[in-house]
Amino acid sequence: MTIDNYLMQSLAGDPVDLADFRGRAVLIVNVASKCGFTPQYAGLEQLHAKYQDRGFSVLGVPCNQFGGQEPGTPEEIAEFCSTTYGVTFPMLAKVDVNGETRHPLYAELTQYPDGDGIAGDVQWNFEKFLISPDSVPVGRFRSAVAPDDPALVGAIEAQLPR
Repeated sequence: MTIDNYLMQSLAGDPVDLADFRGRAVLIVNVASKCGFTPQYAGLEQLHAKYQDRGFSVLGVPCNQFGGQEPGTPEEIAEFCSTTYGVTFPMLAKVDVNGETRHPLYAELTQYPDGDGIAGDVQWNFEKFLISPDSVPVGRFRSAVAPDDPALVGAIEAQLPR
């Protein structure tokens, strides 16, 4: 599985071809504005700022499937992320990550296991999938893993293009 095969939309409705991220390490995160994990936006932005010049990107993917914690319109989500957390990393359009209406990208990503060997549905907001520069999943980190967690940071650093 590679992420190269997926076309998404930005929050603004513009097409985003995930093949454009080939050659970069990417952290795909399902995000929400009204969640206990929402402060992770700050850490995700710090990761993005620290490593973007070394071939790394965070991709935020809003999802409203967990407690209705991302009810906003694309404009509201963009405004919240920008003004509250100074988010500069790409934000994609809201999608479902689980169930029959799951986006095809997440149908693939959820087959990848976490560090305990558990694959399957996304469990909550701010679950993270690390993608290698070859566009394949190489890590899955559950919601409670903060962006500054040494295991996540180490995994990202190991995937930065040489």
